[in-house]
Amino acid sequence: MVLGGDVAQQIKKIRVAIIALIFVSYFIIAARPIPNEIVLVPAWLSSLLADSSFESSASGYTHGQLIPFILGSRFGYVDLSGNFVINKVKTGDVFLSENLWTEFDAEPERIEIKNTGEETVLSVENPGGYPFFLDNRIFILGSEQNALSEVGADGEILWTYEFGAPLTCIDAAAGLVLTGSIDGVIEILDSQGRRIFYFEPGGSNYAVILGCAISSNGSRVGIISGIEQQRFLFLERFGESGEYKVVYHEFLDAGFRRPVLVSFIDDDSRLVYERQGGIDCYNIKSRRMMRIPLEGEIAAIDNSGEGGFFFLINSRSSRQKELIGIKFPQENSISFFNFTRERDAIFIRAAFKSDSVFLSRTGSRLVAGGGTTLISFNIEEH
Repeated sequence: MVLGGDVAQQIKKIRVAIIALIFVSYFIIAARPIPNEIVLVPAWLSSLLADSSFESSASGYTHGQLIPFILGSRFGYVDLSGNFVINKVKTGDVFLSENLWTEFDAEPERIEIKNTGEETVLSVENPGGYPFFLDNRIFILGSEQNALSEVGADGEILWTYEFGAPLTCIDAAAGLVLTGSIDGVIEILDSQGRRIFYFEPGGSNYAVILGCAISSNGSRVGIISGIEQQRFLFLERFGESGEYKVVYHEFLDAGFRRPVLVSFIDDDSRLVYERQGGIDCYNIKSRRMMRIPLEGEIAAIDNSGEGGFFFLINSRSSRQKELIGIKFPQENSISFFNFTRERDAIFIRAAFKSDSVFLSRTGSRLVAGGGTTLISFNIEEH
């Protein structure tokens, strides 16, 4: 049958309109903006062996934010311009916070805690253990690692809590102290050193807590527990003074027989932890896991995760290291058309050689270290 010219022309127009509609609809649904590229722009490089430290009181310089570092045989503080406020050779064990530091012997009879001006602000006589700083608080871990004390502003012991077995991990936030021990027990203490939570994850042939972290508001806890089988557990507190309950757990196949990194990042919206063959990133809101395969062990991690990405240093061997940048998937993406494959999440790889490493991030500034050198980068998106 032969159609008239007007009818054929009309059908042609309809077909063109339908094809155009399909074409436009596809791009409305499937198209996505081209993601910005994240680049590291070098800002400064400072050698730990150079005489670049200075006395702030003598120079009249008022430093801003300082970054505490321990790298190889040296420790100290560097400002955001690359100037060393403190740059010392270690003669003992060292622990640093943002504004306090201490160096001590194997069995210290006296602990002196100093500020970034190298002034002694606190002395603890006969501590019976080793000092460390968490959540702007000063603690003493007993010499047998089965007792924990908090030190007050006058150097006196505020409280002491004794555990049933040596501790294997400690974290603190929101006035709470989270501990894990070699017998597989998790405990949470309040600001007065009183136990408010006790938990034995179980489920493994060998009970031990290998890693733990508590969120900044104290409402969430992440745990790596046990050997054969090893598990990741995520707990949440329901109500202001409610009980912590397991809301997610996963067996980790082959596990570690050493301490395992666990850290809240990205304003506590994600929890990252090391597992055999890579690193997992658990999204707390969506309850989804992003798994990044990596070779080697995690030597250091960026604890901020700000801006939708984070950095880590991977150790392939005693000398072979790699700085890696990992980007989180788009949360509002349409999974069929717009997804981030786990192998595509890595956006930066930079190999280098060093026995020791350091990594710190402050907003858009990343500071990495290897050997006797610190290098700073500005994180930019183009």
